Amino acid sequence: MSAITQEKAITAFKQLGNKLSNPTDILGNAIYSAQNSNAWFTEDNVKKSILSFAEMLNDEDINHWFEDIHFTSSPKKIGLILAGNIPMVGFHDVLCVLATGNIALIKLSSSDDQLIKAVIAALIKIEPAFSEKVEYVERLKDFDAVIATGSNNSSRYFDYYFSKVPNIIRKNRNSVAVLDGTETKNDIENLGHDIFDYFGLGCRNVSKLYFPKGYDIANFYEGIEPFQPIINHFKYNNNYDYNKSIYLVNAAKHFDNGFLLLKEDEHLTSPLAVLFYEEYENLELLDEKLQIQAENIQCIVTKANLNLTSFGFGQSQHPKLWDYADNVNTVEFLNKLV
Repeated sequence: MSAITQEKAITAFKQLGNKLSNPTDILGNAIYSAQNSNAWFTEDNVKKSILSFAEMLNDEDINHWFEDIHFTSSPKKIGLILAGNIPMVGFHDVLCVLATGNIALIKLSSSDDQLIKAVIAALIKIEPAFSEKVEYVERLKDFDAVIATGSNNSSRYFDYYFSKVPNIIRKNRNSVAVLDGTETKNDIENLGHDIFDYFGLGCRNVSKLYFPKGYDIANFYEGIEPFQPIINHFKYNNNYDYNKSIYLVNAAKHFDNGFLLLKEDEHLTSPLAVLFYEEYENLELLDEKLQIQAENIQCIVTKANLNLTSFGFGQSQHPKLWDYADNVNTVEFLNKLV
């Protein structure tokens, strides 16, 4: 078997992108077995994630991405501890390791232990040389660097355990949306995807809204009405009922449209089926406030002109290859390993 080269990697990634445009063909039974083991991984959400990677792995973007990638001639073993909050969420880290010519030691999440394997199997079928670049492990050992994704609690453990090697340790992050009052009904409907795709479980999902002072919340609720069927999913419904009961028992002021609760709160992290919100009077002051909180924010969704990088409505779950988690350039980190 001939060794993998950058040219072979580029060609294989492009072919994989084409194949991922037909999720059922490439994943087959993995879609349905994933749903059986994790009720959040509905067929629609699995296919949505796969199609997002297909969109990401287009020829033009792959060519642009690889312009900044150094394909190493002395591969390092990179330990990957992957998250499992939404389908395939850890696959981008795998792509980064393989794109740089390194070896991926993959610790899969028990919540997502089938889909990534199926996609990597498809990649190896396209380019068999990748088989020497991937190893699945139950426990990381003999690694040169680590990329670990977890909660704020697990990150403290990761910081301690992996302190002696180069590392990227990711904590909890949330995304926010800033409305300026000029949004159309279509804008708000698109925002609904940023809120409800993957049931709101991802770090790129909006968990906090900023309304201009005096904003009519009825306009927001009207725009997201097409997402009402989400309440039919039993796990989402359980979270909605639980949080609603807590607010009612505590007489906490909130808004309710039957499938999403809105509560005024300064925190960024809201419970599932709840969005926190704040009102603002001055967009420039809000911009400064968001800059102060930048290390806790994954995405900002808005049409307003802010100094921080932002996404248009409906685009938070459609990142480019170079939209790195926690805004830490994974490829740059891997390129610097010696």
